[in-house]
Amino acid sequence: MSQTVTRTAAGPRPGAVINLASVPRPSATFAVWSSAWLAGSAAPDDVLDALAPWADAHDVVAADEPSAAATDLPLPGAPVSSLTFLFAALRRAPRGPARLVLTAPGDIRGLPGPGPFGSAVIAAGEGVLFAEAGIGVVPSIIADGVLRWTVFAVPGPVAPAEYVPIGEAEAELRSQVRESTSLLTELGVARHRPGVREEIAAALRARPASHWPGGMPGRALRVLQQADEVEAILAAALVDEPGGALTASAATARREALRPLETAVRIARRAAVAEAVRTYVPA
Repeated sequence: MSQTVTRTAAGPRPGAVINLASVPRPSATFAVWSSAWLAGSAAPDDVLDALAPWADAHDVVAADEPSAAATDLPLPGAPVSSLTFLFAALRRAPRGPARLVLTAPGDIRGLPGPGPFGSAVIAAGEGVLFAEAGIGVVPSIIADGVLRWTVFAVPGPVAPAEYVPIGEAEAELRSQVRESTSLLTELGVARHRPGVREEIAAALRARPASHWPGGMPGRALRVLQQADEVEAILAAALVDEPGGALTASAATARREALRPLETAVRIARRAAVAEAVRTYVPA
């Protein structure tokens, strides 16, 4: 069994109000661990164990008939399949690096172009693209404790992913971490909620535990952890949306001021995952 790096999460403290449920991280876990497994650097049970914290149950379906024909996975409405059969489909396909795709309004970098996979990623905010295999995967919660992985056939050719050196992404993220402190003060978050630091810490502990394969680059691990921390700060800063303590116009101004932080988090996660994937599947 491969060695893993684990961050253990604990439950939130009473009164914590920061919600990180929408954090797009299952796809990051899937991209790194599937790459390690395809390279022979992880056992199948290790991959399943790493994905387990994201949901009690995982099921798999093909998005449509072309996707079902390409992967031998069931269509929606038929009995669902499992991650084991999804990995088998990836094993049969041409080999290449996994691409983590994280989107937001105005930011669709990494998508292969118009099509069902792109639309699903935009709706979910995340996905994984195996460009050489012509396969895309999008996770979504379909019931309490159930995570569904919908698999798409993605016809080529697919443009190469944007390359951002991890050092550049890390430097930008650190810069945004420094700026976030002054932003929170300027926007009144610390003044209105003196316990905000404790709320941030509790929100981080409440996340699913992160397990990564042996050989994961230390810098990639560090950047992923920093991205988690910045996202928790963002969540704290955005708690008082309209209907809370701020007026609608003030909340809108605050949201716009924090967009660079959100962008930095997405870029950092993409760069860190790409760095990890290259460890197992050189481009």
